[in-house]
Amino acid sequence: MSSILSRPTFKPLQKFSPDYAPCTITKYESERTGMSVVVVDREGPKVNGFFTLATEIHDDSGAPHTLEHLCFMGSKSYCYKGVLDKLATRAYSNTNAWTATDHTAYTLDTAGWHGFAQILPIYLEHVILPTLTDAGCYTEVHHIDGAGQDAGVVYSEMQGVQNTQGELMDLRSRRLLYPENVGFRYETGGMLEQLRVLTADRIRQFHRDMYQPKNLCLVIVGQVDHTDLLRILDKFEDGIIDDIPPPDAPFTRPWVESQPAPPLERSILETVEFPEEDESSGEITVTFFGPSCNDLIHASALNILLVYLAGSSASVLENTLVEKEQVASAVYYSIEIRPKILIQFCLSSVATDRLREVEQRFFEVLRETARKPLDMAYLKDCITRERRMIKNSVESSATPFSEPIIYDFLFADRDGSMLKADLSSLKEFDELATWPEGKWQGLIKGWMSDAHHVTILGKPSAVLSKKLKSEEKARVEEQKKRFGPEGLKALEKKLADAKAENDREIPKGVLEQFPVPSTESIHFISTTTARSGAAKKLGRLENGMQQLIDKDDSQLPLFVHFEHVQSNFAHVNLIISTESVPIPLRPLLSIYLENMFTSPIVRNGQKIEFEQVIKELEKDTVDYSIGPGNGIGNPELLVMRISVEVEKYDSAIRWLKELIWNGVFDLERIASTTIRLLADIPDAKRSGSNMLSAVEEMIHSSPASIVRARSTLVNALYLKGVRHHLKEDPEFIIIKLKEIRDALFQFSNIRVAVVANVEKLAKPVSSWEKFTEGLDTGKPLNPVEKRLSRVSDAGRDPGKLAYLVPMPTVDSSFALSIAKGPSSFSDPQIPALTVAFSYLDAVEGPMWVAVRGTGLAYGTNFSRHTDSGQISYNVYRSPNAFKAFQVGRSVVEGFVNGTTDFNTLALEGAISSIVLSVANSEATMAAAAQMNFARQVIRELPDDWNEQMLRKVREVKVEEIRAVMKDIVLPVFTAATANLVVTCAPVMEEELVNGFQHMGFAPEVRSLASFQDDYGMEVPGDKYCEDEKGEVDGQSESDDDEDEDGSE
Repeated sequence: MSSILSRPTFKPLQKFSPDYAPCTITKYESERTGMSVVVVDREGPKVNGFFTLATEIHDDSGAPHTLEHLCFMGSKSYCYKGVLDKLATRAYSNTNAWTATDHTAYTLDTAGWHGFAQILPIYLEHVILPTLTDAGCYTEVHHIDGAGQDAGVVYSEMQGVQNTQGELMDLRSRRLLYPENVGFRYETGGMLEQLRVLTADRIRQFHRDMYQPKNLCLVIVGQVDHTDLLRILDKFEDGIIDDIPPPDAPFTRPWVESQPAPPLERSILETVEFPEEDESSGEITVTFFGPSCNDLIHASALNILLVYLAGSSASVLENTLVEKEQVASAVYYSIEIRPKILIQFCLSSVATDRLREVEQRFFEVLRETARKPLDMAYLKDCITRERRMIKNSVESSATPFSEPIIYDFLFADRDGSMLKADLSSLKEFDELATWPEGKWQGLIKGWMSDAHHVTILGKPSAVLSKKLKSEEKARVEEQKKRFGPEGLKALEKKLADAKAENDREIPKGVLEQFPVPSTESIHFISTTTARSGAAKKLGRLENGMQQLIDKDDSQLPLFVHFEHVQSNFAHVNLIISTESVPIPLRPLLSIYLENMFTSPIVRNGQKIEFEQVIKELEKDTVDYSIGPGNGIGNPELLVMRISVEVEKYDSAIRWLKELIWNGVFDLERIASTTIRLLADIPDAKRSGSNMLSAVEEMIHSSPASIVRARSTLVNALYLKGVRHHLKEDPEFIIIKLKEIRDALFQFSNIRVAVVANVEKLAKPVSSWEKFTEGLDTGKPLNPVEKRLSRVSDAGRDPGKLAYLVPMPTVDSSFALSIAKGPSSFSDPQIPALTVAFSYLDAVEGPMWVAVRGTGLAYGTNFSRHTDSGQISYNVYRSPNAFKAFQVGRSVVEGFVNGTTDFNTLALEGAISSIVLSVANSEATMAAAAQMNFARQVIRELPDDWNEQMLRKVREVKVEEIRAVMKDIVLPVFTAATANLVVTCAPVMEEELVNGFQHMGFAPEVRSLASFQDDYGMEVPGDKYCEDEKGEVDGQSESDDDEDEDGSE
């Protein structure tokens, strides 16, 4: 074994501070192994690591993806499955990984440097020197169980995506863009056919080839002790140097030294079918090669052009194809950073019989744009806004610069020179602002309108859906016959033996040698609260920011809550009560909110068309949005937000008033939005996970809930009624939209939250005087509505309801059960329940080992929904959701009846994970401010509630955990006390129904359409809509609506 060197072997290559971000970036390289390290020093409670390897493979075996899982199964010095994650949870850390086409990244997400430093060398050994045992490969990648079914964590994951619309279209596009032996051609996640025959030896060989320190870059973001870091890495290299290939051995750098992708020789158009019973709409993708990723100026120009072409409803492609011609519900763009940047446009929800026609029209618009004069004023505004948005993203992201650093490592020179040129300043935008029109037109032609390309027309097929179902059923049956009873028994034993080997108990001493780190290095972000108007009723504050607010306080009664943070931006939020909106109109919020920023306005008696409104908005802002208040803990509220540079604070307030009260309810805009939202519904109904949540919402929320009212299963019918009225009686819809506006924007419904550097706000309070002109400020402020008040009877008292929904668009199964839980944040059981869930859900914890570790599901989790008085258990992407559910119940029963002991070290880890969750929720200045507002105003909790909760969870006793598992958790698995929803592939229906019946549930097989609700917005004489309208709980939803509306 090599001796530890007396001097550091990591030499600094670059060190610089971007002139637009409060951070410092340092790049090191090991002189011994070639390992790269890039540190982004910035303040905050979190330290995040992205340990990235360039990974290239020329087949669909899925070997890169399998390593993303197998590296967590143990390492040379820590040869036990789960030891890494058990240690991580004790150190306020969480691990994860992802596999992209060109790299694999392992993440370490930690609260504070001390925990990060403790886990770092252990984690890196798992990456570089994993065990990669046969048993681990068997359970994690693919196996056949005793029932003859294919399983395995990786297999289950890919089973859930292989035959989806997006995957089928993307894979075919890659096959046409890239020839054989170019790595971007292949499915690195693994194709099911190849995963079934992938060997452990092939995986080990890929690891030997790619997982070398010279091919590894550590990207670390947070408050980092550089001296400690380099000491840890020096010691780590000493420990691995004799087990890795010689650092000076020949090595072909992936992507840079391998065969490059040739340019396209011609344009190609193909149709790809995907399984779907609703054949009404498909999708189009068009893909081009762009500039070199190392050409910084042209890469930036490409971003600007894409915003100009398809960045908003005012951009040319979106405006023409979506807003005016209404041939698609949206035109999205994306880029993939590769040696030659990949440019892709996606046209969604296109009528199936018009796919080819719309593709041709897309290119007509592109060519017209390149040929005609460009709107240079708007293009220059796009450049200015892009610069602002980059500055804002650096502030708002917990991990700024991680992505460009990864791509620099993959494709640029390893000396960091390109990294510095790319990130040190934004001067490239100064150059772009000087470019003449002809240069921009030339780029549109060269990269897009006149360039060779690959077009995929995604066409839905009910025949293919049935064919895949039939073929899979026949394949599994043939597999069972091939093995026979004895062979299946042997497979069952082989799996049991593999599990036994994987699950060897970790010696207590291995875990005990690593203590729970100190919390001293966790630097939580503090914000300062100030209040004006009605907000002062929450309590008088004594601080410097409050004094600044008081100086400008004009006795305006408007509720304004300020959170002072160090920022160059002001985030101005209206929090709006929805209680005044009549229940039958709440589904119409989908259209009202969608049009808030994309409608004409009247200014000084003149109508300003919506395109100009959008252009002016984008010129003044960095972000604007309106939607449910999930981020502040109450989705029954609405939050309207405009973010601006701090000196434009007054402009943000002006925009809020103008958009709300001067907006024009334009029939053309309303019709366009209605058609677009309707066109999106078939695609939304293709996700098993999303539809699981949608059905659950229909069952457990009352019609008063705006979450339910705006859901896909309501929009599917309600919007047809809107469309009908727009044709027959359009004034009816306009009247109803005005009713919504008048109901929402009453003075008594509005609270304001401002997140900004208060010291930089010229008139923090008096700027709101014009906003309140015309409002009845004499009315008292309405209380914040509670989510619990909008829970249905079935949601308040769950039990005995069970629904199974077969979906031809999914290849796996999903399950969600709901039971009663605490309905108040002061409930004394919450600390014990929080620890119980953290303990059960821990990575390599009881549920992970029992369910994910055995290939029964990609994942499971418990959730506490205090605002609605519920808890839930979720099974995500499972080859058999019943088995995952059954095993989950057995795990909890073991703790309740005492046959399974609680592990003291794991309990310490559970509490550390709770600390990490607090840090996650407040990882940036804006997030910390938002949580402070939610805590004080929405949930009416004390400022120090987090501190109180952390203290209480540390005091929780095992007896309290066992008690909440018995009284609160176990009922979520019991038919009498839980409601159950399952979505699944049709081929799984019978087996899942039988399984859940044996657990006491009585699953009713229902279609998605049977859960739909039109809220009374019926289409006269439309028998199809009547057939689609569903009943829940034996009561028609229209009757339920009448009861709710009457109570108003």
